[in-house]
Amino acid sequence: MDTAISTALSGLSADTAAINIIGNDLANLNTTGFKASEIQFEDVLSQTLGAGNSSGQIGLGVGPISSVAQYSQGSVQTTNGATDAAIEGNGFFVVQNQSNETLYTRDGSFQINAQGLLVDSAGDAVQGWTGVNGVVNTNGLTGDITVPQGATVPAAATTSMNVAMNLNSSVATTAPGATFTTPIQVYDSEGTSHDLTATFTKTATNAWSYTLTIPAADLTAGGNTTAASGNLTFDTNGNLLTPTLANDPQTVSISNLADGAANMTVNWNLYDSAGNATITQYAEASGVASTAQNGSPAGTVTDISLQNGGLLTATNPSGQQVTVGQLALASISNPETLLSVGNNNLQATSTTGTPAVGTAGSGSRGQIISGALESSTVDIASEFTNLLTFQRSYQADSRVITTADQMLQDTINLIHE
Repeated sequence: MDTAISTALSGLSADTAAINIIGNDLANLNTTGFKASEIQFEDVLSQTLGAGNSSGQIGLGVGPISSVAQYSQGSVQTTNGATDAAIEGNGFFVVQNQSNETLYTRDGSFQINAQGLLVDSAGDAVQGWTGVNGVVNTNGLTGDITVPQGATVPAAATTSMNVAMNLNSSVATTAPGATFTTPIQVYDSEGTSHDLTATFTKTATNAWSYTLTIPAADLTAGGNTTAASGNLTFDTNGNLLTPTLANDPQTVSISNLADGAANMTVNWNLYDSAGNATITQYAEASGVASTAQNGSPAGTVTDISLQNGGLLTATNPSGQQVTVGQLALASISNPETLLSVGNNNLQATSTTGTPAVGTAGSGSRGQIISGALESSTVDIASEFTNLLTFQRSYQADSRVITTADQMLQDTINLIHE
């Protein structure tokens, strides 16, 4: 009878622990990035009835249960947080607490603190790479991401530009409309803007010449105002024939700038990324649909936001953006060995595989979705079903103890009789 009671007591203990785990899961139903646990039971077998009779073995109940976090994907919910991030796929964000311990988390509720550091909701520093002059070197060591909030975003010189436009095919070479001009704004290394003038002149049927000039006032004495020149030809359908895609882009060279900025070499792209010409020649008035270039002036940061993939960008008053950081992701081969240390953070244990740290989308690492958070994976229906199951198990174990106790009482009564 003592064996029956102790066996049932082990069941009561295991059921109680299981219900505690379910309670923890349900309590974290709305915890960002929380992973529900799988409860595992193991029996205890140490008593045999009859020598050499394996079929007569009797167990001594259930051993201490274990719970293993299940790292399935939680749903990604859109938020209004400019620096919120969710992981879609494998990986963990890397943070460092005030004790310089490296921790891991799926909770991307990030913000910028008073010192300009990107931190999680517990104030731990998010790890990654900080940009220098708009360039992030992800081959270097990771560290705290410092965001230049309120600082000046450095100027970026224009290195690429394009013009989407049409030239009038029906105009005669001697007519006033045979010459068409349009301005193109570019920026030098100090952030000074320069208005280039593109002049197109019809020289023959389906043929135009072009020149790009910069004002003499923008140059030192003797500087060459002509930054580029060349010829364009079109086929009978108004499509650009030459320069060909193989000879694109065209080089625009600017030197001897009066403000002392570095000489400029700008790629003028006559074709887009799909290989389509940006200049056409149809029988309609010459005109420009759009111009674009990648330079920007210096300016004070007015906004910090996270982009898909984990890039942090700063925006200045002119709307120009510059990359200021990149979040790191850690891939861990056996995440179930991580130890929860609170604040949605996890710590590596002696059995945890070496984390492989890199950028999102590389190796086996998943993607970072900006402006979103990953929901908890707790399924309330499954948890309530398990709760009822363990409750019935607890009741059954209690009945075993009651029955064994009654049998012992009956035995004692026999002795007294």
